[in-house]
Amino acid sequence: MLTTQTYDVAVVGGGMVGLATAIGLAEAGLQVVVLDAGSQAPVSGEPRLRVSAINKASERLLTRLGAWSLLDEQRLAPYGRMQVWDKDGMGRIGFDAAELGEQTLGTIVENDAIAFALARRAADFSNLDYREQQRLSRIAFGEREAWLTLESGDSLSAALVVAADGANSWVRSQCQIPLTFWDYGHSAIVANIATEVPHGDCARQVFLPEGPLAFLPLYQSNLCSIVWSVPEPRAAELLAMDDEEFSRSLTAAFDGRLGLCKVTGARQSFPLRMRYARHFARHRLLLAGDAAHTIHPLAGQGVNLGFLDAAAIVQQVSELHQAGRDIGDYRLLRPLERARKADALEMIAAMEGFKRLFAGNNPLKQAIRDLGLNLVDQLSPLKTVFIKQAMGNKQNLPDLCR
Repeated sequence: MLTTQTYDVAVVGGGMVGLATAIGLAEAGLQVVVLDAGSQAPVSGEPRLRVSAINKASERLLTRLGAWSLLDEQRLAPYGRMQVWDKDGMGRIGFDAAELGEQTLGTIVENDAIAFALARRAADFSNLDYREQQRLSRIAFGEREAWLTLESGDSLSAALVVAADGANSWVRSQCQIPLTFWDYGHSAIVANIATEVPHGDCARQVFLPEGPLAFLPLYQSNLCSIVWSVPEPRAAELLAMDDEEFSRSLTAAFDGRLGLCKVTGARQSFPLRMRYARHFARHRLLLAGDAAHTIHPLAGQGVNLGFLDAAAIVQQVSELHQAGRDIGDYRLLRPLERARKADALEMIAAMEGFKRLFAGNNPLKQAIRDLGLNLVDQLSPLKTVFIKQAMGNKQNLPDLCR
């Protein structure tokens, strides 16, 4: 006889945001299941291509969830400085953590390393059922609970479903939640780069007429991860080049700031699209991370926005649970939805503004952006605001991120 296991919360998606949400809820005493379509494994050898700039707010979240200490310190790349400049103009700005009495602005970490640390931490909870290689075949929502059927034939129910299953969310699609969507017409090329000059624990970004190019310091002194945003035809050209030709093009684009650049290993690209779900919540459903929103990577804030979703969900759902309220009641989830939508919209608007201002070589726009960069660089109070934003130290943070 088939039985249906019952949980308080079912988290669909076992990536960084999904696991962080699940651990926070388990710590609050809820019965949680995580359904991961893949699996998490230890990270070793050469650096992975996908990395994130984890800001201070996200680091505090991961620390409080007990996952930060599980990361291999030898693979972490804290950075204390950031340099930004306009390639064809005179505008430039520099940030230094020391200006705020801090040692670092953030840390570059491989995405897979974070996910594996969270998976290790999840194993510590008897009230957290982490299931790998599990895909959903059906989901249905009732007045009092949601029902989920797995491809394996197993079924379960939960008072609340958290969809953290990525930009192409299966749950969001099944629930027919519309998307506001636009294609930037660009692709981001990611690769690991050996540099002639040590990076000095400094993150660098240059705005080119065709798009931004970021060099993120990795845990080896002469190794960086790049994110190069270019129009899709140009991306195809760059990917078709041999390593030597690509390295020459990259060195020129980056003004030779770190000497000769040499690509190591594979190159990958992924299309850049903005997505914003019409609804972040419905009765017995919450969207989190890329399932709710994706933004342009020029400021590296995508995963940090997702971790804010996780922390906010943990706080709101835990409070409802402790008060004996229905954690899946949409009326009680509306304040959380409004707050997360506002935060995501603010970030999307900021990224779109930056992208439009720095795109192309219009002389008027170039003059405005050069003036703006230099003005902020020279005005300490305004510059401090930008540094705090980059570090994630803004107002109204969820408790786990403070």
